[in-house]
Amino acid sequence: MKKLVTLSLLLLGGLIATAQVPSPDEFLGYPLGSHFTPHQKVVDYFKKVASTAKNIQLQVYGKTYEGRELLLAVLSDEANMSRLEQIRTNNLNLASGDKNVVRSAKQPAILWLSYNVHGNEANSTETSMRVLYTLANATDQQTKQWLKNTVVIIDPCLNPDGRERYVSYFNMVSGKVPNPDPSSREHSEPWPGGRPNHYYYDLNRDWAWQTQIETQQRLVAYHNWLPQVHVDFHEQSYNEPYYFAPAAEPVHQDITAWQREFQVTVGKNNAKYFDENGWQYFTKERFDLLYPSYGDTYPLYNGAIGMTYEQGGIRAGLAVITSDGDTLTLKDRIDHHFTTSMATLETVATHSDKLLSEFKKYFDQSTTNPPGIYKSYIVKAQNIGRLRKLAELLRRNQINFAFGGDRSLSGYNYETQKVENFKIDRNDLIVNLQQPHAVMANVLFEPQTLVTDSNTYDITAWALPYAYGLNTYGVKEAISGSFNFIAEKSESIPAVQRPYAWAVKWNSVNDAQTLIALQKRNIKIRMADEGFTIGGRSYPAGSLLIYRTENEKINRDLISILGQVAKDYNTSFYPISSGYVERGKDFGSQVYRLLSAPKIAVVTGQEVSSQSIGEIWHFFEQELNYPITMISAQSVNNLDINKINTLILPDGNYGEKLGDQLSTWIAAGGKIILLEDAITSIVGKRPFDIKKKEYPKKDEKQTIQRTYAQKDKDDLENAIPGAIYRVNLDGSHPLAMGLGKYYYTLKTDEKIYEPLDNGWNVGTLKENSYVAGIAGEKVKKKLATGMLFGAQQSGRGTIIYLGASVLFRSFWENGKQLFTNALFLVN
Repeated sequence: MKKLVTLSLLLLGGLIATAQVPSPDEFLGYPLGSHFTPHQKVVDYFKKVASTAKNIQLQVYGKTYEGRELLLAVLSDEANMSRLEQIRTNNLNLASGDKNVVRSAKQPAILWLSYNVHGNEANSTETSMRVLYTLANATDQQTKQWLKNTVVIIDPCLNPDGRERYVSYFNMVSGKVPNPDPSSREHSEPWPGGRPNHYYYDLNRDWAWQTQIETQQRLVAYHNWLPQVHVDFHEQSYNEPYYFAPAAEPVHQDITAWQREFQVTVGKNNAKYFDENGWQYFTKERFDLLYPSYGDTYPLYNGAIGMTYEQGGIRAGLAVITSDGDTLTLKDRIDHHFTTSMATLETVATHSDKLLSEFKKYFDQSTTNPPGIYKSYIVKAQNIGRLRKLAELLRRNQINFAFGGDRSLSGYNYETQKVENFKIDRNDLIVNLQQPHAVMANVLFEPQTLVTDSNTYDITAWALPYAYGLNTYGVKEAISGSFNFIAEKSESIPAVQRPYAWAVKWNSVNDAQTLIALQKRNIKIRMADEGFTIGGRSYPAGSLLIYRTENEKINRDLISILGQVAKDYNTSFYPISSGYVERGKDFGSQVYRLLSAPKIAVVTGQEVSSQSIGEIWHFFEQELNYPITMISAQSVNNLDINKINTLILPDGNYGEKLGDQLSTWIAAGGKIILLEDAITSIVGKRPFDIKKKEYPKKDEKQTIQRTYAQKDKDDLENAIPGAIYRVNLDGSHPLAMGLGKYYYTLKTDEKIYEPLDNGWNVGTLKENSYVAGIAGEKVKKKLATGMLFGAQQSGRGTIIYLGASVLFRSFWENGKQLFTNALFLVN
């Protein structure tokens, strides 16, 4: 590595040790950068500094899934710290959208520094200790002035579980002296790696969705402060230099000119110090500002200047030889992140007045003149279960909403993609964009996001109405709701002395939780394969039935069990007085089949996408509370049908791991659920009848020749970074029950399959199925028609094909219904 040039006395002044606050080297017992520090030692160091320094307040804001502490260090000068709560409250008032709020002349700007959201980008947490020590020991006048103008919030590690996975592995395999050879095992993590959290989620893609406990707790703290500037520290390949803002295109149109301008201001100041030291860096490339759930875009859509900083160094360990023959050390990486941390503080402190005035202007503008074509979004209450989930997501993001009203309107119908007349009903959810968090609301709801450059880093479509399967209208006028709560249905459920049965309608994941709770209590549940009408009430296919007589034989306290489950899951059990129905088949028919509780195994290991297995694992443990057995791909061929009758193969590349023994298990009554590329692994194997649909070569146009200068750009014709498609459903099949006529899926690849000759084509694409997001012309042709979701019988068993992600990052709520159908309804 090039010899480190001293930045300046200004930056080094804070490194002079004092008698009060120990340096990281003194506390840890080794020079910072010579070892990776376990998370608990980092926590202990932050607590030690907070206990000795007068200008620090430590806040523990939560714990990870594995029980590790999440904390913030809040620093400023002593005068600001003495009135810290007043500063915080005043700052939130600036974000209230109230134009009458006057900013105090003494109000400092707030800078939030987030380190180590990806666990194996591990230099960030080491850097945080150096930044903490420097600011706790501010001795030079310039740093003191920076702290007078700024409150600094340091989160030393957003992902302790992932980081500890990486650090434990590295410390276990590294030798006495670091081996810089890239082929050494210390530079090659085992699956699943340290990047994700406990459930293998990428926390840097979870900011808006808040599906993970770390994110949920952090965002409470974040919204309690609402900083003016937020920096998310990362690492990229160790063969890359350093990246800092300004960002690349595409940049969302709701990001303001000031937010873009200040990224340039920060970038130029960072560049000044990197130039002094001869360190390589780049800006305006690769890292865009579109997808709303990143650590830079989420703050941007909430009024801050959000930025990503990327140091080369993933899996670099303590030292690694890069492709240009240089040796990159952990100490080098700490120096670089420390420099941008301090340089950004300098920029924020210098421009604190402008930052605060633009911050207030942002929220005032949001309230009086919100962005976007539509000024209100009205979500129809067609599914109360999913509507409640949507309302909870909005609450977590501080987005205001209301319910109901009594008027007719004209608006853009998300389902038909046409302007139509409609009426607001009592439980319809209304988001009026005249509110402080209008930008965030508009970004999450807009039916089609404008994308100025196809070279985007993530998905390009995420509209909540499609993800939640709730039809929505975009309205060009500001509409206010009349109620702040969902009205419970005032249905007149007749009292029946001794019911023949009870019925539960199947509409959401909540109903799957009800089913699980009943089966755990040994209640026998039947499902209606066909709809029926009795007592003047219609019950759709998929409804659950509890027959009194067959359950009282084994459950004398049946009535009390049903009452408790109804209370726990807010479920309505409809009593039915007779087995003789008015329309449909009587209750002695075979169309009312018993549902057995599945015994489920999920394949995990290096053949599997860690994201896919994580989504499944999290769904079972955190939402369904249902037991699963994790097995290796090698164990698939030795399944015992008496112990495991349902097998899930997550997205992955299984190669030849799936042998002929699997067909015997399926024929004996096993159910196998194949997700995404797991389908590719079994094409052409017995007993799977599915075939990938091939694109006709004769229809291909001549490839458009690109210039050498365009070599790093996506081939737009073949691009599909993440687009929404409308899937036509066979509503009579159990896989589609409770979902309606259409399902909206997120497609991130061009794979589609031929309709099954011997099976059921439950979810198919037809002409004009494309809805939103980037999908190149060739991709659109390939996805014009075909099957995405299907099922076939094999012997006494069932094979289910799910050709698109149904649990995508755990926020694709409608897909959870499809997945639970596959688990519990399809036999």
